[in-house]
Amino acid sequence: MAYKGQKLKTFSMETKLEAVRLHVEEKWTYRQITEKLKIHDKDRVKRWMRKYRQQGEFGLLDQRGRREKYIDEDRELQQLRRQVEMLKKCFMTNTGVSMAIAESKRRSCD
Repeated sequence: MAYKGQKLKTFSMETKLEAVRLHVEEKWTYRQITEKLKIHDKDRVKRWMRKYRQQGEFGLLDQRGRREKYIDEDRELQQLRRQVEMLKKCFMTNTGVSMAIAESKRRSCD
């Protein structure tokens, strides 16, 4: 448990990825990883591994407070998906109308 005013150590994305790589590829134990990377808590590496298995590299990102950048990217992605669906519907409707007009003109010419 953290005490009031205590500074918590944060680790870079590179350190987290290196810990995951050492465990997955090199088959290092959590103790070996913590000693090499100077991490004082082996449970921290276990949490990183669990998040990596569940969510991949995205799980290792610091998401406290869900950063504005991620929220904005999600909103933009949702908006683009809605626009694509709307354009598909418009294209299908216009294509159907155009084909019907062309068919009626072809019949009238025959």
